[in-house]
Amino acid sequence: MRAAMLLGTALVLAGCASSTMNQARLGAPHKTFTSAKAEPLVAECIQFGWQDEAVFGVDASGYLDAGPNGGATVSTRDAEYFADVRAEAGGTVVKFYTLKDDALAQRRMAALATCL
Repeated sequence: MRAAMLLGTALVLAGCASSTMNQARLGAPHKTFTSAKAEPLVAECIQFGWQDEAVFGVDASGYLDAGPNGGATVSTRDAEYFADVRAEAGGTVVKFYTLKDDALAQRRMAALATCL
């Protein structure tokens, strides 16, 4: 019973994050990057970088999921910051979205940029 409640709570929270991301995707990304590297390598690198507690402290989180239209999405807790990573002709395109343009968004972008 307890496991079912935990699973239900996780699904509700995931639904909230998805609607936040879908709403953000209706607008333009905060920044778009390109890379000659393969999509899986870029996505995994971003995830790893965003999990660095030395840089992000208690905000260190990075979740890697399938993207909405192929590719991958790397997101943080509550989807405050996320990146859609997709292979396109000649490389990979990364679209970075943020709910607020703050110092943490700048650090997330800097970590992302090291993966290109």
